[in-house]
Amino acid sequence: MDTSSAIAMFLHFGLLGIACLAVAEKFIPLFPSYALLMLLGLTVSDGAMLAMTIVATSIGSVVGAIGWYGLGRALGSRRIEQLVATYGKYVLLRPSFYQQLTNAYRGNCFWVTLIGQTLPTVRIYLALPAGVLRLEPYAFLAATSIGTVLWNMPFLSLGYALRDSGQDSVSIGFWVVAILIAVEAAIVLGLRFYNRVTVGPRLVPSSAIAASKPVEETA
Repeated sequence: MDTSSAIAMFLHFGLLGIACLAVAEKFIPLFPSYALLMLLGLTVSDGAMLAMTIVATSIGSVVGAIGWYGLGRALGSRRIEQLVATYGKYVLLRPSFYQQLTNAYRGNCFWVTLIGQTLPTVRIYLALPAGVLRLEPYAFLAATSIGTVLWNMPFLSLGYALRDSGQDSVSIGFWVVAILIAVEAAIVLGLRFYNRVTVGPRLVPSSAIAASKPVEETA
């Protein structure tokens, strides 16, 4: 079964299917969530249905986040790190990225969780280290819920707006998604380049100092 057929199957069950689709997206990131949300927005018939779709997708996403949180809390740091090291590369969760997510919680946990739900890829896996670190469940749930609504609402609304624009909504939606993917890729590449430029020069003085110590001692 291809991706489009799977989505159509979920949509056949109405709001329950949409919620289940949002849960599945948290565990099987086959394509960007904003693409899925825009496509769902294109299927919405009216404003009331749009509101219910926002609620359904938000509930599904939160349930998925709770699943990651529970997994991290149940297995603990050591086993999660082993799993990430072994299988993470297959689901866009490399050990270095997992460590960055874990380190992010050195700040305000509520705001890290909330903002993290509005960032691509981060929003999928941030709940895993949150569970490992055993963050306070109710605060985690509240922050995840708010962040999820802030993420879902604009893309669903955009898809709905394109549907009623009188233009070829599928074609316009395709180009909007393509642009968003290109922007996301540009940001990721930019961050990687920035890290190489800023981290690289810092390593040179340390090695130079280490290499100069024997000379100073023999003198």
